[in-house]
Amino acid sequence: MIRDICKDETFLAQKAQPVTPDDLPLAADLLDTLAHHRDSCVGLAANMIGVNKRAIVFDSEGTSMVMFNPEILKMSGPYSAEEGCLSLTGTRPAKRFHTIKVRWQNEKFQDRIKTFTGWTAQIIQHEIDHCEGIII
Repeated sequence: MIRDICKDETFLAQKAQPVTPDDLPLAADLLDTLAHHRDSCVGLAANMIGVNKRAIVFDSEGTSMVMFNPEILKMSGPYSAEEGCLSLTGTRPAKRFHTIKVRWQNEKFQDRIKTFTGWTAQIIQHEIDHCEGIII
């Protein structure tokens, strides 16, 4: 189901709660909402659709990917970026890393670890910031 985008900065500033198997339908809502906004958006965190759970979706080289309970294990290659967000007005500066190693659970709640680089890494970092309640 396509969900409305949350713009309440007080809500967005809350640290997200872990995803459990009961939250599995959240993935479909995130994917549907991301597809609906594909012209202006490359990633979403659950709090952006009003759900305080640690879940993100993003475009990974043309394929949508879901991560439950993602956490960055390692970062390298810092750089400065300018980012926009559906939940926030305008663009804002952000410190990002060219390469990140992430641990997460997939939709079957299997643990995964993978290294991401470039644009995909930047998107993931932005969405994990949302999970941490960080408003860039």
